[in-house]
Amino acid sequence: MGINPVRRPRPTGSPVRATSPSRAGSRPWAHYEKRAAAILVKANPAVELNPRPVHVLAVDDDPSMRQMIADYLGDNDIRVTSLESGSRLEETLARHVVDLLLLDLRLPGEDGMRIAQNIRAKSDIPIIMLTARKDEADRVMGLELGADDYLVKPFSPRELLARIRSLLRRSRMHETVADSLASIRAYRFAGWELSVRSRRLVSPQGQAVPLTNTQFNLLVVFLAAPGRVLSREQLLDFSRLHNDEVYDRSIDVQVGRLRKKIESDPAAGPLIRTERGAGYLFTAAVEAIR
Repeated sequence: MGINPVRRPRPTGSPVRATSPSRAGSRPWAHYEKRAAAILVKANPAVELNPRPVHVLAVDDDPSMRQMIADYLGDNDIRVTSLESGSRLEETLARHVVDLLLLDLRLPGEDGMRIAQNIRAKSDIPIIMLTARKDEADRVMGLELGADDYLVKPFSPRELLARIRSLLRRSRMHETVADSLASIRAYRFAGWELSVRSRRLVSPQGQAVPLTNTQFNLLVVFLAAPGRVLSREQLLDFSRLHNDEVYDRSIDVQVGRLRKKIESDPAAGPLIRTERGAGYLFTAAVEAIR
């Protein structure tokens, strides 16, 4: 840290030098904390010391509902902007970075379905629809027109928070996988190499191993999130990002087939580990080639 471990005695009678407020303020170790933080970020650029808080835009004509949402989410470190109608929705989205939209389906004089459809045509922002109606037809239509989730009023604030967090996790994972296909040329792991653009998998022995579309999609998802437990639902959802193929077998069968392709050496241990009750985890270190 650049501190001399030898403490020299201060001559008798010499004045005590005050800590300069311009350098450390009331915290004499602030200078070293900043240096440690800089070292941490340099070693791992993914570390965010002051991450931007999640910003949710809530559109609802009920003042008490808007207040409840703002208070509860605010208590959980989520910034909330509230609107009583959809008239300024697009303007607000254009001016602010919004992570998720809460949209009341039944706004006076406005069609929440049409609003959701218009927003989805221009943006991939996650949308949770809110409504007092329990009609299944409304729920299905809302999801088909672009909503990602649906909550019926009255709902628990805790459930709303859980839905928001779950949807944001899914959204960020989608971005990670989409980035893999757009900007990463290849992945290397445990001696293997997967060319993303040509979809060619080469074994540690230099042999090409054929992959079906399903196997390729699953492998890309695992390689985009090494060391992270992915549920069966996530694997199915994320792998469909690159392919509209509908699986006619369970995700477990598809993962089993992929294992047979890449886990040819039993002594090396599993590359895809089953986490009971949770899903699957890719165990190997992954190198992304851009």
